[in-house]
Amino acid sequence: MNALLWLAAILFILMILVGGKKGARSFISLFLNFGVLFLTILFMTDPSISPILLTFIACTLIGFISLFYINEVNSKTVIAFISTMITIVILLLFIVIVTEKSMIQGFGEEETEGISAFSLYIGVDFVKIGASVIIMSTIGAIMDVAISIASSMREIFNHNPLISRKDLFTSGVGIGKDILGTDTNTLFFAFFGGYLGLLLWFKDLSYSIGEIVNSKVFSAEMVTILCAGIGIALIIPIASWINAYFLVRTREKSGNV
Repeated sequence: MNALLWLAAILFILMILVGGKKGARSFISLFLNFGVLFLTILFMTDPSISPILLTFIACTLIGFISLFYINEVNSKTVIAFISTMITIVILLLFIVIVTEKSMIQGFGEEETEGISAFSLYIGVDFVKIGASVIIMSTIGAIMDVAISIASSMREIFNHNPLISRKDLFTSGVGIGKDILGTDTNTLFFAFFGGYLGLLLWFKDLSYSIGEIVNSKVFSAEMVTILCAGIGIALIIPIASWINAYFLVRTREKSGNV
């Protein structure tokens, strides 16, 4: 516990030194987002409530906290929020289908020993729970790309206010291409870092490559990474188009065509 407090204190001090007031709000937002996730998990155990609806509400609240609370309400955060929610809606529909078809919901055989003492008759739809887990795993990366594109395109527009909508959109997509590779690699290495112990266990148990790839634990995480990558790829043209439309529309309304 002391180690956790020390690490939290070091993080808080560094965020204050680097980010000032925004750094302090970023630190507080970690606990606010944790509260949203905790409440979502509590309500998700109620069979009468749709996990997909809960996930959408949770993503909306996380978006409000991460974008509006940290960066305040302005045109950049509003556009990033709209872009994020559009992408989340598209992903929700896609991921529910993928989860059902790939049958990655529930627990793998490697986890059965740990849950053998508990009842599995909890009355919730594990397909929707699995889809919710994937969405929750992607929301952070999607928001990160959305605000990065919005900020960058705003700077391009400020330095070249007569730029056409098409050129501005192309610039946004070009920025997104640079972000796409780094973010997808971040998700990939986060999986292998978090599941390195499991992979070593697979090696000790003499799992073949085919058994590892087809195990539910491994497959579920790979589907999460791939769906997150799809979300990152989707948000780039969506955020670029919305930003280009809004910025040029604002210029036209002001009469500086």
